[in-house]
Amino acid sequence: MINPVHRVPAAIVAASFLLVGCGGGTAQTLGPGAGASSARQDVATPAPAPTASRAVAPRRLPGLGSRTLSAVPSRTRQAVVVTGRGRNSPLSTVVLYERTEAGWQAGPSLPAHNALKGWTDHHRAGDLRSPIGVFALTDAGGLLPDPGTRLPYDRSGAFVSPGTGFEGEPLTGSFDYVVAINYNRRPGSTPLDWTRPLGAGRGGGIWLHVDHGGPTHGCVGLREGDLKDLMRALDPDRHPVVVMGDAASLAR
Repeated sequence: MINPVHRVPAAIVAASFLLVGCGGGTAQTLGPGAGASSARQDVATPAPAPTASRAVAPRRLPGLGSRTLSAVPSRTRQAVVVTGRGRNSPLSTVVLYERTEAGWQAGPSLPAHNALKGWTDHHRAGDLRSPIGVFALTDAGGLLPDPGTRLPYDRSGAFVSPGTGFEGEPLTGSFDYVVAINYNRRPGSTPLDWTRPLGAGRGGGIWLHVDHGGPTHGCVGLREGDLKDLMRALDPDRHPVVVMGDAASLAR
């Protein structure tokens, strides 16, 4: 557990969640990534085509355009790419990429929810859109004990989300585990730190958290097991980032 500076009292934090949910935000921005013929005596036999087991890792992050790629720090060796189904869709997929000497190695594709109204390049508090961009992942926390992440982890009873979601689903357990997305927040502090460097009007509290089965206010929700696996994989020494947005925006 880390010792956050300017820790907000639990009662105030809980009230903030009731007003803002888990969302608000804008962006820094992350990018994409022969068959054999019959041998004759006088013709060399071509090399066999690559098979799935020999698939070459892409040198660039797949699906990302030059503008998005330019926002990925050169030292980053882990990129969580969240690709929205559409600009106004709350559905997305999440893939963890690990940079190796051979290229970017992709993990499994995971289903996820983003904000109710989709995505935005200029997030505002209450707009019900997730911010598009590239953001560092430096801090984690949750209501339940640390699942084994190498990120600083703040366990607190303030990680509660009462009420129901946009589709009537209960929100209980949504904040059992969270990873703070460094949009309009102070890196190196608990996800509960309500400091907003860009001002309150630009939203904040954008997290990776447990999926409650419906759209979010601005966060990205993953199934509990998938999120715990991701949290265990994230390594501060690899300078992880999240690259998030609808597919068309990320391709720019």
